[in-house]
Amino acid sequence: MTISTLEDLLVDQVRDLYDAEKQLVKALPKMAKAASSDELQQAIQNHLEETKNQVSRLERVFEELDAPAKGKPCKGMKGLVEEGSEVMEEDAEEPLNDLAIIAAAQRVEHYEISAYGTARAIAEKIGQDTVACLLEETEEEEKAADSKLNDIASELLGQAQNGRGEMDEEDEEAESKPARRATGVGPRRVARR
Repeated sequence: MTISTLEDLLVDQVRDLYDAEKQLVKALPKMAKAASSDELQQAIQNHLEETKNQVSRLERVFEELDAPAKGKPCKGMKGLVEEGSEVMEEDAEEPLNDLAIIAAAQRVEHYEISAYGTARAIAEKIGQDTVACLLEETEEEEKAADSKLNDIASELLGQAQNGRGEMDEEDEEAESKPARRATGVGPRRVARR
């Protein structure tokens, strides 16, 4: 596709988003299955339903732009999905596994927030108000999903911190002394003559 106008650029951006959302429709169920936290699983399932609606919303955008609803391979999302798959294959304890899933999911959300914001700005600039509203609706859903993930991550971070058994300073010092002696690291005593 030759891009010679802002209208062409907008269609190109929407095609990229369309492919990105379709990739997520396939990836999110795997992510939900890999999550241990019920709250995280539910948040991902809810966002999957939103994502399916976002695909339909993009099809309405294509209609408004009088362009065929077809995607353009979104390499950025492909990379983010692959990275998320790698995270799910890691051997991490709970809740660290869920925190890693959230980190991967938030990378996706930030990518989408940025992409929808750019497409919305172009639509506004060329007077495509209906398109701008549709894109903004999805952009706001992505921001809300990111915020929900932040909330869940905060809870899980607290669990991770408490689960590791916080030590007070005396315990830490006592634990580190044998290690210093065993490794020969630590204060040396100099013999006086």
